[in-house]
Amino acid sequence: MDLSKVIARKDEAAQYMIDEITHICKDFETRSPGTKGELQSCEYMAEVLKNECGCDSAEVESFKENPGSFFGWIFFTITFVLLAIPLFFIAPICSAILIAAGLVIVFLQFGLYKKAVDRFFPELTGHNVTAIKKPAGEVKRRILFNGHPDAAWEWPVNYALGGVGFESHAVICALGAVYYLVISIIACVKGRAFGLADMGDFWTKFAFWGLLFVPFLVGLYWMWNRHRIVDGANDNLSGCYMGIAVLKYLKDEGIELENTEIGVVLTGSEEAGLRGSKAWCEAHAGEFQDVPTFFISYDTIHDPKQLMVNYRDLNGTVKSDEDVSDLFLEAAQAIDVPIKKGWVPPLGGATDNAAFSQAGFRSTGITGLNHKLEDYYHTRRDTYDNMNAEGLANCFAASVKALEMFDNGAKQ
Repeated sequence: MDLSKVIARKDEAAQYMIDEITHICKDFETRSPGTKGELQSCEYMAEVLKNECGCDSAEVESFKENPGSFFGWIFFTITFVLLAIPLFFIAPICSAILIAAGLVIVFLQFGLYKKAVDRFFPELTGHNVTAIKKPAGEVKRRILFNGHPDAAWEWPVNYALGGVGFESHAVICALGAVYYLVISIIACVKGRAFGLADMGDFWTKFAFWGLLFVPFLVGLYWMWNRHRIVDGANDNLSGCYMGIAVLKYLKDEGIELENTEIGVVLTGSEEAGLRGSKAWCEAHAGEFQDVPTFFISYDTIHDPKQLMVNYRDLNGTVKSDEDVSDLFLEAAQAIDVPIKKGWVPPLGGATDNAAFSQAGFRSTGITGLNHKLEDYYHTRRDTYDNMNAEGLANCFAASVKALEMFDNGAKQ
Protein backbone atom coordinates (compact mmCIF):
# COMPACT_ATOMS: atom_id res chain seq x y z
CA MET A 1 0.00 0.00 0.00
CA ASP A 2 1.23 3.50 -0.90
CA LEU A 3 0.43 5.97 1.90
CA SER A 4 2.16 8.99 0.40
CA LYS A 5 -1.13 10.93 0.25
CA VAL A 6 -1.47 10.56 4.02
CA ILE A 7 2.15 11.56 4.62
CA ALA A 8 1.59 14.68 2.51
CA ARG A 9 -1.05 15.84 5.00
CA LYS A 10 1.41 15.89 7.90
CA ASP A 11 1.05 19.63 8.58
CA GLU A 12 -2.73 19.37 8.58
CA ALA A 13 -2.48 16.40 10.92
CA ALA A 14 -0.22 18.34 13.29
CA GLN A 15 -2.76 21.16 13.51
CA TYR A 16 -5.54 18.66 14.11
CA MET A 17 -3.55 17.21 17.03
CA ILE A 18 -2.92 20.66 18.51
CA ASP A 19 -6.60 21.61 18.22
CA GLU A 20 -7.76 18.40 19.88
CA ILE A 21 -5.16 18.62 22.63
CA THR A 22 -6.13 22.25 23.27
CA HIS A 23 -9.74 21.16 23.70
CA ILE A 24 -8.85 18.50 26.27
CA CYS A 25 -6.51 20.79 28.23
CA LYS A 26 -8.99 23.71 28.30
CA ASP A 27 -12.31 21.93 28.73
CA PHE A 28 -11.62 18.83 30.82
CA GLU A 29 -10.55 18.42 34.42
CA THR A 30 -6.87 17.88 35.25
CA ARG A 31 -5.68 14.37 34.48
CA SER A 32 -3.48 13.10 37.28
CA PRO A 33 -3.40 9.29 37.52
CA GLY A 34 -6.60 7.64 38.64
CA THR A 35 -8.79 10.77 38.53
CA LYS A 36 -12.01 11.85 36.87
CA GLY A 37 -10.06 13.94 34.37
CA GLU A 38 -8.07 10.94 33.20
CA LEU A 39 -11.34 9.02 32.71
CA GLN A 40 -12.93 11.95 30.85
CA SER A 41 -10.07 12.10 28.39
CA CYS A 42 -10.13 8.33 27.86
CA GLU A 43 -13.88 8.35 27.17
CA TYR A 44 -13.55 11.31 24.81
CA MET A 45 -10.68 9.82 22.80
CA ALA A 46 -12.49 6.47 22.62
CA GLU A 47 -15.43 8.26 21.00
CA VAL A 48 -13.11 10.05 18.57
CA LEU A 49 -11.53 6.73 17.62
CA LYS A 50 -14.92 5.15 17.02
CA ASN A 51 -16.72 8.04 15.31
CA GLU A 52 -13.95 9.88 13.45
CA CYS A 53 -11.30 7.23 12.88
CA GLY A 54 -13.36 4.26 11.75
CA CYS A 55 -12.46 1.89 14.57
CA ASP A 56 -14.65 -1.17 14.86
CA SER A 57 -14.30 -1.11 18.64
CA ALA A 58 -13.02 1.33 21.25
CA GLU A 59 -13.34 0.06 24.80
CA VAL A 60 -12.53 1.90 28.04
CA GLU A 61 -11.09 -0.52 30.60
CA SER A 62 -10.51 0.08 34.32
CA PHE A 63 -7.82 -1.11 36.72
CA LYS A 64 -6.91 -0.59 40.37
CA GLU A 65 -3.79 1.30 41.40
CA ASN A 66 -2.15 3.29 44.18
CA PRO A 67 -0.82 6.31 42.26
CA GLY A 68 0.58 8.17 45.26
CA SER A 69 3.08 5.38 45.78
CA PHE A 70 5.28 6.21 42.80
CA PHE A 71 6.83 9.19 44.56
CA GLY A 72 5.94 7.73 47.94
CA TRP A 73 9.44 6.30 48.16
CA ILE A 74 10.52 9.83 49.10
CA PHE A 75 8.72 9.67 52.44
CA PHE A 76 10.29 6.32 53.28
CA THR A 77 13.78 6.80 51.89
CA ILE A 78 14.39 10.39 53.00
CA THR A 79 12.89 9.79 56.44
CA PHE A 80 15.08 6.72 56.88
CA VAL A 81 18.20 8.66 55.86
CA LEU A 82 17.40 11.63 58.11
CA LEU A 83 16.83 9.29 61.05
CA ALA A 84 20.07 7.49 60.24
CA ILE A 85 22.16 10.64 60.59
CA PRO A 86 21.76 11.10 64.38
CA LEU A 87 21.84 7.32 64.81
CA PHE A 88 25.40 7.32 63.46
CA PHE A 89 26.53 8.95 66.70
CA ILE A 90 24.96 6.28 68.95
CA ALA A 91 24.39 3.11 66.84
CA PRO A 92 26.08 3.07 63.42
CA ILE A 93 24.72 -0.36 62.59
CA CYS A 94 21.16 0.96 62.87
CA SER A 95 22.15 3.89 60.71
CA ALA A 96 23.53 1.58 58.01
CA ILE A 97 20.43 -0.66 58.06
CA LEU A 98 18.05 2.30 57.71
CA ILE A 99 19.95 3.83 54.80
CA ALA A 100 20.29 0.49 53.02
CA ALA A 101 16.55 -0.12 53.40
CA GLY A 102 15.79 3.35 52.05
CA LEU A 103 18.02 2.85 49.03
CA VAL A 104 16.42 -0.52 48.26
CA ILE A 105 12.99 1.16 48.28
CA VAL A 106 14.00 3.92 45.86
CA PHE A 107 15.73 1.41 43.58
CA LEU A 108 12.66 -0.83 43.40
CA GLN A 109 9.96 1.86 43.28
CA PHE A 110 11.63 4.55 41.16
CA GLY A 111 14.49 2.69 39.51
CA LEU A 112 12.59 -0.41 38.37
CA TYR A 113 8.95 0.78 38.77
CA LYS A 114 8.09 -2.12 41.09
CA LYS A 115 5.23 -1.99 43.59
CA ALA A 116 7.43 -1.82 46.68
CA VAL A 117 5.33 0.55 48.82
CA ASP A 118 2.02 0.69 46.93
CA ARG A 119 0.04 -0.92 49.73
CA PHE A 120 0.65 2.08 51.99
CA PHE A 121 -1.20 4.52 49.68
CA PRO A 122 -4.89 5.04 48.82
CA GLU A 123 -6.34 2.90 46.05
CA LEU A 124 -7.86 4.63 43.01
CA THR A 125 -9.23 3.48 39.66
CA GLY A 126 -7.28 4.16 36.48
CA HIS A 127 -8.42 3.72 32.90
CA ASN A 128 -7.10 2.45 29.57
CA VAL A 129 -8.52 2.47 26.04
CA THR A 130 -8.19 -0.29 23.45
CA ALA A 131 -9.39 0.62 19.94
CA ILE A 132 -9.12 -1.68 16.92
CA LYS A 133 -9.69 -1.10 13.20
CA LYS A 134 -9.95 -4.33 11.24
CA PRO A 135 -8.57 -4.68 7.71
CA ALA A 136 -10.68 -5.40 4.65
CA GLY A 137 -9.44 -8.98 4.45
CA GLU A 138 -7.75 -11.57 6.62
CA VAL A 139 -5.60 -10.24 9.46
CA LYS A 140 -1.97 -11.12 8.71
CA ARG A 141 -0.21 -8.49 10.83
CA ARG A 142 -1.05 -5.86 13.43
CA ILE A 143 0.36 -2.52 14.55
CA LEU A 144 -0.71 -0.76 17.74
CA PHE A 145 0.04 2.90 18.48
CA ASN A 146 0.30 3.86 22.15
CA GLY A 147 0.27 6.98 24.30
CA HIS A 148 -0.73 7.80 27.87
CA PRO A 149 -3.58 10.23 28.63
CA ASP A 150 -2.64 11.13 32.22
CA ALA A 151 -0.61 14.19 33.20
CA ALA A 152 2.14 14.64 35.78
CA TRP A 153 2.30 16.30 39.14
CA GLU A 154 4.57 19.33 38.85
CA TRP A 155 8.26 19.12 39.73
CA PRO A 156 8.91 22.50 41.42
CA VAL A 157 12.72 22.36 41.20
CA ASN A 158 12.61 21.66 37.46
CA TYR A 159 10.22 24.58 37.05
CA ALA A 160 12.43 26.95 39.06
CA LEU A 161 15.93 25.77 38.11
CA GLY A 162 15.56 23.56 35.05
CA GLY A 163 16.83 20.04 34.48
CA VAL A 164 20.37 20.75 35.69
CA GLY A 165 19.06 22.00 39.03
CA PHE A 166 16.56 19.16 39.35
CA GLU A 167 19.04 16.41 38.59
CA SER A 168 21.79 18.05 40.67
CA HIS A 169 19.47 18.12 43.67
CA ALA A 170 18.68 14.42 43.27
CA VAL A 171 22.35 13.51 42.84
CA ILE A 172 23.40 15.51 45.93
CA CYS A 173 20.77 13.66 47.98
CA ALA A 174 21.97 10.30 46.68
CA LEU A 175 25.56 11.22 47.55
CA GLY A 176 24.45 12.24 51.03
CA ALA A 177 22.77 8.89 51.64
CA VAL A 178 25.78 6.93 50.36
CA TYR A 179 28.13 9.19 52.36
CA TYR A 180 26.47 8.27 55.66
CA LEU A 181 26.08 4.63 54.64
CA VAL A 182 29.83 4.34 54.03
CA ILE A 183 30.92 6.01 57.26
CA SER A 184 28.37 3.97 59.22
CA ILE A 185 29.81 0.75 57.80
CA ILE A 186 33.34 1.95 58.55
CA ALA A 187 32.35 2.71 62.14
CA CYS A 188 30.95 -0.81 62.50
CA VAL A 189 34.09 -2.35 61.02
CA LYS A 190 36.17 -0.36 63.49
CA GLY A 191 34.22 -1.95 66.34
CA ARG A 192 31.57 0.66 67.13
CA ALA A 193 28.34 -0.96 65.96
CA PHE A 194 26.72 0.42 69.10
CA GLY A 195 27.90 3.08 71.49
CA LEU A 196 28.55 6.81 71.57
CA ALA A 197 30.90 8.27 68.99
CA ASP A 198 34.30 9.66 69.98
CA MET A 199 34.09 13.38 69.17
CA GLY A 200 37.78 13.41 68.30
CA ASP A 201 37.56 10.49 65.86
CA PHE A 202 38.30 11.20 62.19
CA TRP A 203 35.06 9.56 60.95
CA THR A 204 32.97 11.39 63.54
CA LYS A 205 34.29 14.67 62.16
CA PHE A 206 33.33 13.41 58.70
CA ALA A 207 29.81 12.80 59.98
CA PHE A 208 29.54 16.42 61.15
CA TRP A 209 30.67 17.66 57.74
CA GLY A 210 27.96 15.48 56.24
CA LEU A 211 25.31 17.64 57.89
CA LEU A 212 25.70 19.89 54.84
CA PHE A 213 23.59 17.32 52.99
CA VAL A 214 20.64 17.73 55.37
CA PRO A 215 18.97 20.77 53.73
CA PHE A 216 19.08 19.02 50.34
CA LEU A 217 17.64 15.83 51.82
CA VAL A 218 14.81 17.73 53.52
CA GLY A 219 14.16 19.60 50.27
CA LEU A 220 13.51 16.33 48.44
CA TYR A 221 10.23 16.01 50.33
CA TRP A 222 9.05 18.70 47.91
CA MET A 223 10.39 17.02 44.77
CA TRP A 224 6.81 16.92 43.49
CA ASN A 225 3.79 19.11 44.16
CA ARG A 226 0.71 16.93 44.63
CA HIS A 227 -1.55 19.98 44.45
CA ARG A 228 -0.53 21.20 40.97
CA ILE A 229 -1.23 19.03 37.95
CA VAL A 230 0.35 20.15 34.69
CA ASP A 231 -1.65 20.32 31.45
CA GLY A 232 0.39 17.51 29.91
CA ALA A 233 -0.12 18.73 26.34
CA ASN A 234 3.23 17.38 25.21
CA ASP A 235 3.56 14.74 27.93
CA ASN A 236 1.60 12.99 26.74
CA LEU A 237 -1.49 13.97 24.80
CA SER A 238 0.92 14.35 21.89
CA GLY A 239 1.60 10.62 22.12
CA CYS A 240 -2.09 9.76 22.36
CA TYR A 241 -3.02 11.80 19.31
CA MET A 242 -0.20 10.49 17.15
CA GLY A 243 -1.97 7.16 16.65
CA ILE A 244 -5.39 8.81 16.53
CA ALA A 245 -4.24 11.15 13.77
CA VAL A 246 -2.82 8.27 11.72
CA LEU A 247 -6.17 6.49 11.81
CA LYS A 248 -8.14 9.66 11.13
CA TYR A 249 -6.21 10.60 8.03
CA LEU A 250 -6.31 7.06 6.68
CA LYS A 251 -10.09 7.28 6.97
CA ASP A 252 -10.22 10.75 5.45
CA GLU A 253 -8.28 9.46 2.44
CA GLY A 254 -10.63 6.50 2.15
CA ILE A 255 -7.77 4.02 2.65
CA GLU A 256 -8.59 0.51 3.82
CA LEU A 257 -5.63 -1.78 4.44
CA GLU A 258 -6.11 -5.28 3.12
CA ASN A 259 -4.37 -7.42 5.77
CA THR A 260 -3.01 -5.08 8.46
CA GLU A 261 -5.05 -4.52 11.59
CA ILE A 262 -4.43 -1.13 13.23
CA GLY A 263 -5.09 -0.20 16.83
CA VAL A 264 -4.64 2.57 19.34
CA VAL A 265 -3.93 1.65 22.95
CA LEU A 266 -4.11 4.49 25.47
CA THR A 267 -2.69 3.45 28.83
CA GLY A 268 -3.41 5.66 31.82
CA SER A 269 -1.32 6.43 34.88
CA GLU A 270 2.07 6.24 33.21
CA GLU A 271 3.13 9.03 35.56
CA ALA A 272 2.37 6.72 38.48
CA GLY A 273 4.97 4.18 37.34
CA LEU A 274 3.58 2.64 34.13
CA ARG A 275 0.58 1.38 36.11
CA GLY A 276 -1.84 1.53 33.18
CA SER A 277 0.41 -0.21 30.66
CA LYS A 278 1.31 -2.86 33.21
CA ALA A 279 -2.39 -3.41 33.95
CA TRP A 280 -3.14 -3.57 30.21
CA CYS A 281 -0.47 -6.21 29.69
CA GLU A 282 -1.91 -8.29 32.53
CA ALA A 283 -5.47 -7.93 31.24
CA HIS A 284 -4.47 -8.85 27.68
CA ALA A 285 -1.91 -11.55 28.43
CA GLY A 286 -1.95 -14.14 25.69
CA GLU A 287 -3.83 -11.90 23.26
CA PHE A 288 -2.52 -10.34 20.05
CA GLN A 289 -0.22 -13.31 19.49
CA ASP A 290 -1.97 -14.71 16.41
CA VAL A 291 -0.01 -12.61 13.88
CA PRO A 292 3.12 -10.43 13.98
CA THR A 293 2.17 -7.51 16.22
CA PHE A 294 4.23 -4.34 16.69
CA PHE A 295 3.72 -1.69 19.39
CA ILE A 296 4.93 1.87 18.82
CA SER A 297 4.74 3.80 22.08
CA TYR A 298 5.04 7.60 21.94
CA ASP A 299 5.97 9.93 24.78
CA THR A 300 6.38 13.72 24.62
CA ILE A 301 6.58 14.46 20.90
CA HIS A 302 7.85 18.03 20.74
CA ASP A 303 11.29 19.00 19.44
CA PRO A 304 11.91 17.98 15.79
CA LYS A 305 15.66 17.93 16.49
CA GLN A 306 15.15 15.38 19.29
CA LEU A 307 12.92 12.77 17.63
CA MET A 308 14.42 9.53 18.87
CA VAL A 309 13.94 5.78 18.74
CA ASN A 310 14.76 4.42 22.19
CA TYR A 311 16.45 1.04 21.89
CA ARG A 312 16.54 0.72 25.68
CA ASP A 313 14.00 1.98 28.23
CA LEU A 314 13.24 2.20 31.96
CA ASN A 315 16.44 3.89 33.09
CA GLY A 316 18.32 1.80 30.53
CA THR A 317 17.32 -1.55 32.06
CA VAL A 318 14.80 -2.80 29.46
CA LYS A 319 15.60 -3.64 25.83
CA SER A 320 13.15 -2.58 23.11
CA ASP A 321 12.41 -4.88 20.19
CA GLU A 322 15.14 -4.33 17.60
CA ASP A 323 12.97 -4.98 14.55
CA VAL A 324 10.27 -2.53 15.67
CA SER A 325 12.91 0.05 16.55
CA ASP A 326 14.68 -0.39 13.23
CA LEU A 327 11.38 -0.13 11.35
CA PHE A 328 10.61 3.31 12.75
CA LEU A 329 14.20 4.51 12.33
CA GLU A 330 14.34 3.38 8.71
CA ALA A 331 10.89 4.83 7.98
CA ALA A 332 11.92 8.26 9.20
CA GLN A 333 15.17 8.10 7.25
CA ALA A 334 13.31 7.05 4.09
CA ILE A 335 11.37 10.34 4.03
CA ASP A 336 14.22 12.51 5.37
CA VAL A 337 12.72 13.11 8.80
CA PRO A 338 15.56 13.92 11.26
CA ILE A 339 15.79 11.11 13.82
CA LYS A 340 18.22 9.75 16.38
CA LYS A 341 18.99 6.31 17.71
CA GLY A 342 19.15 6.45 21.51
CA TRP A 343 17.84 5.20 24.84
CA VAL A 344 16.09 6.30 28.03
CA PRO A 345 19.12 6.63 30.33
CA PRO A 346 19.46 6.21 34.11
CA LEU A 347 17.43 8.97 35.84
CA GLY A 348 15.54 9.34 32.56
CA GLY A 349 12.53 7.37 33.79
CA ALA A 350 10.56 5.25 31.33
CA THR A 351 7.94 5.16 28.62
CA ASP A 352 5.07 2.68 28.39
CA ASN A 353 7.20 0.80 25.88
CA ALA A 354 9.07 -0.63 28.87
CA ALA A 355 5.95 -2.34 30.22
CA PHE A 356 5.03 -3.80 26.82
CA SER A 357 8.57 -5.04 26.29
CA GLN A 358 8.75 -6.58 29.77
CA ALA A 359 5.47 -8.40 29.07
CA GLY A 360 6.91 -9.97 25.94
CA PHE A 361 5.26 -7.76 23.33
CA ARG A 362 7.34 -6.49 20.39
CA SER A 363 7.59 -2.80 21.14
CA THR A 364 9.66 0.35 20.85
CA GLY A 365 9.52 3.81 22.41
CA ILE A 366 9.53 7.06 20.43
CA THR A 367 10.30 10.34 22.17
CA GLY A 368 10.69 13.91 21.00
CA LEU A 369 12.54 15.68 23.80
CA ASN A 370 15.99 15.98 25.25
CA HIS A 371 16.39 13.39 28.01
CA LYS A 372 18.34 16.01 29.98
CA LEU A 373 14.97 17.43 31.06
CA GLU A 374 13.44 20.39 29.28
CA ASP A 375 12.04 23.20 31.44
CA TYR A 376 8.49 22.29 30.38
CA TYR A 377 8.91 18.64 31.42
CA HIS A 378 6.56 17.99 34.35
CA THR A 379 5.98 21.72 34.87
CA ARG A 380 3.17 24.19 34.24
CA ARG A 381 4.91 25.14 30.97
CA ASP A 382 3.68 21.91 29.34
CA THR A 383 0.69 23.68 27.80
CA TYR A 384 -1.29 23.53 24.57
CA ASP A 385 0.28 26.81 23.45
CA ASN A 386 3.77 25.34 23.94
CA MET A 387 3.54 22.60 21.34
CA ASN A 388 5.71 22.17 18.26
CA ALA A 389 3.82 21.67 15.01
CA GLU A 390 6.95 20.67 13.09
CA GLY A 391 7.83 18.04 15.68
CA LEU A 392 4.32 16.59 15.53
CA ALA A 393 4.23 16.68 11.72
CA ASN A 394 7.57 14.92 11.38
CA CYS A 395 6.64 12.18 13.82
CA PHE A 396 3.27 11.72 12.09
CA ALA A 397 4.97 11.36 8.70
CA ALA A 398 7.47 8.84 10.07
CA SER A 399 4.65 6.89 11.74
CA VAL A 400 2.64 6.65 8.53
CA LYS A 401 5.75 5.59 6.62
CA ALA A 402 6.44 2.92 9.25
CA LEU A 403 2.86 1.68 8.81
CA GLU A 404 3.31 1.60 5.03
CA MET A 405 6.55 -0.36 5.29
CA PHE A 406 5.03 -2.75 7.84
CA ASP A 407 1.94 -3.25 5.64
CA ASN A 408 4.28 -4.09 2.76
CA GLY A 409 5.98 -6.79 4.81
CA ALA A 410 8.98 -5.05 6.41
CA LYS A 411 10.60 -6.50 9.56
CA GLN A 412 8.13 -9.34 10.08
